[in-house]
Amino acid sequence: MNSRVQLIIRNLSRPWHGTRPQAGFTLTELLIVIALIGMIGAFAASNIISRFNRAKVDSTKIQMRNLGVVLDDFRRECGFYPTTEQGLDALVTKPMGGRECKNYDPEGYIKGGKIPKDGFNNDFMYESDGNKYVLISYGNDGREGGTELDKDLRSDEIE
Repeated sequence: MNSRVQLIIRNLSRPWHGTRPQAGFTLTELLIVIALIGMIGAFAASNIISRFNRAKVDSTKIQMRNLGVVLDDFRRECGFYPTTEQGLDALVTKPMGGRECKNYDPEGYIKGGKIPKDGFNNDFMYESDGNKYVLISYGNDGREGGTELDKDLRSDEIE
């Protein structure tokens, strides 16, 4: 036999004493790294979702303020806010029922002719007696009442 084959046979016949070359990672090491990456990912995802939900609430408040400016323009030209019966549609098309606005802008008061939705993609509720108004967003669930993300937002309560 040549010397190279003899060396291989001798090395194979030696007992292994727990020393091995460090050529890779053990399964335990890989599992620990995967667990750590998973924990970091879960923390980051929950933080991102929390910020996204907060942004929906902030967006709703901004939309309420913007609609308030448009409603104030309507009142400035017409002398009253649209009534509950006339609704927010009075900002897009001239209302036919109730009090009549003699100075109604023929192009409406909202550019694009579409009433914006709240940050949760729901329609705003509108209540008015013609002298004052309240815009209401029913939150994430779209139903009256609720807590946290489902909490109702009212234009007369936002800061």
